[in-house]
Amino acid sequence: MVEFGGWDMPVAYGSQIEEHHAVRHAAGVFDVSHMCVVDLVGARTRALLSGLLANDIGRLRVPGSALYSCMLNDLGGVIDDLIAYYVADDRFRLVVNAGTRDKDLAWIGAHAVAFDVRLLERRDLAMLAVQGPLARERTATLMSSEAGWTAMALPPFYGAQLGEWFISRTGYTGEDGFEIMLPAGETGNLWQRLNASGVRSCGLGARDTLRLEAGMNLYGSDMDEQTSPLESGLAWSVAFAPTQREFIGREALEAIRARGAEHKRVGLVLDERAVLRSHQRVIVTGIGEGMVTSGTFSPTLSRSIGLARVPSATGDAVQVEVRGRLLPAVAVRPPFVRHGRPMIALPA
Repeated sequence: MVEFGGWDMPVAYGSQIEEHHAVRHAAGVFDVSHMCVVDLVGARTRALLSGLLANDIGRLRVPGSALYSCMLNDLGGVIDDLIAYYVADDRFRLVVNAGTRDKDLAWIGAHAVAFDVRLLERRDLAMLAVQGPLARERTATLMSSEAGWTAMALPPFYGAQLGEWFISRTGYTGEDGFEIMLPAGETGNLWQRLNASGVRSCGLGARDTLRLEAGMNLYGSDMDEQTSPLESGLAWSVAFAPTQREFIGREALEAIRARGAEHKRVGLVLDERAVLRSHQRVIVTGIGEGMVTSGTFSPTLSRSIGLARVPSATGDAVQVEVRGRLLPAVAVRPPFVRHGRPMIALPA
């Protein structure tokens, strides 16, 4: 067990490697109840989020639709990354990180006053993530036939309220699956039923190796309040159109775009028998230095991989300082693995 965002979390329930492979090849379940779920309620909620989020909340027009976005400070730094759901015209749901809960609620609350929007933190809800190629099918068998059909029909990044469950087709592993928000008292029973249906219990260790293989950022490691989404591989989550939409951090991001970002995010593959870890130096000969922001051993690729922030002119070849040795690494475009398949060419 380790402390994570104020919660005691299991690193693994048995073998971390076996949990990782279970998600890549079948299905695994993660307890992610540490994530903060907050409902924003009020007639002007959409207007509030239009200014708070770098992505365009106006894209959500169908109830249940969702988008990923960063929430920025005035300098374009990332306060947090989150998922926003359009529930109804006067209600949106945000899922934010556990470690940023307090500052997120304070930031959103301070801006919500002018829009007469109320924040309802849903401490009554727990959250389970069921991930893997068989995750949706095995979860649906535990629901009524009507609810199971509705859940299976959800497109990616959509959710639906099914009785007391809010179930969405989202996740953090690079595999298909569901994230289920449900009354906290029902969590243990659902977990046991999932186990009985062949879904493996998974801990933080597998969650980290899976998300890194999928090239997904971890807040506080791969981006923070000192780095912009344009330098963190998240430019795709910033909506500069429509040009008349003003959002916090836009002016700073426009300035970065105009002069060109000094850094970019890359994936790293190390062919040596060593492990990439955060804060290791990345040497780009003749250009400058960067830093590994996340690193691990990839069970799927059987190689050490990482994410790094490096000078924008960086090409394919870099060196990483590992325990005083400079080891050659290849810079690639993440993801490394998606839907169980390698997405990069590996050295022979």
